Amino acid sequence: MTRPADDGFFMPAEWAPHSRCWMAWPVRAELWGDHIEAARDAYAEVATAIARFEPVTMVAKPKNVAEVSLRAGSVQGVSVFSLPHDDSWMRDSGPTFVVDGGGRVAGVDWQWNAWGNKYPDHDRDAEVARAVLEHLQMRRFEAPIVVEGGGIHTDGEGTLLTTESVLLNPNRNPGIGREEMEEILGAYLGIRKVIWLEHGLVDDDTDGHIDNLACFVRPGVVAALSSSDPTDANYQGLADNLNRLRNATDAQGRQLEVVEIEQPRARFLPDGRRMALSYINFYIANGGVILPAFEDPQDARAFDTINKLFPGREVVQVPALEILHGGGGIHCITQQQPAGTPAT
Repeated sequence: MTRPADDGFFMPAEWAPHSRCWMAWPVRAELWGDHIEAARDAYAEVATAIARFEPVTMVAKPKNVAEVSLRAGSVQGVSVFSLPHDDSWMRDSGPTFVVDGGGRVAGVDWQWNAWGNKYPDHDRDAEVARAVLEHLQMRRFEAPIVVEGGGIHTDGEGTLLTTESVLLNPNRNPGIGREEMEEILGAYLGIRKVIWLEHGLVDDDTDGHIDNLACFVRPGVVAALSSSDPTDANYQGLADNLNRLRNATDAQGRQLEVVEIEQPRARFLPDGRRMALSYINFYIANGGVILPAFEDPQDARAFDTINKLFPGREVVQVPALEILHGGGGIHCITQQQPAGTPAT
């Protein structure tokens, strides 16, 4: 079986040029409850913000196509793709795109089990990546392990950030250790160095996705969530993550520069669980950055920091609390498709 790296494919950085962004419409009533309409409004607002910079394709159930066309598809640059699906986290259930450096794009179709079977009916989401790649007439690499797009992040130069609590979790990949996982990530994403963090955010439904914790903003430079309050439940874990990052080197042998971004204040769901709020969970678009806002005093500081980290890109802050009622953020509901010609 040919693997992506065998043919020169690798996962590019998220700031590389895109041809479009993929999203999926909120449909799972058991998840959203009374918040589903507000969530749909929030998704539409994110799509509208991204469409200023690049085209957006919104996956929608056949029965929802007309509604989505009215609420989101009426915006110039937003189109609708009819496809059965179970949930609305395109970062995780959609394909991870890879490029070959020669202008060709392919897709990795990871196994999908809804974050370790967090919800039972996810068979249609398991087919989303395949359907998208078939729609694009793009080469598909079927992967042998469970990976979600929110659980991996790369600098495009061979370095990957991830967490032990996700990729090495028995609820995803039982029996696979760190060494074997690194070999598979190398084969499917062109990775030569994996930097492992240990601690996810408290009550994160994903068991600790990296896209809430840390991301590259350019090679050698990482933005990372932090807490200045020693009494906060996330304090110790975030401090350990920062320490690991500061002591790490990338695939090029560079010591990482780490820029801290203070987390917003704690917010809780009606059932008492803490919301996994993070400013790291943003989307990089062509010429822009779509950054979450949480009606929090830290919103402005996060905006200023991200603005400095991405010179030449317009930072657009979008309300994200309603999205967090479903358990994820702006990065979780989006998936970039790199610019290039579909590999066949």
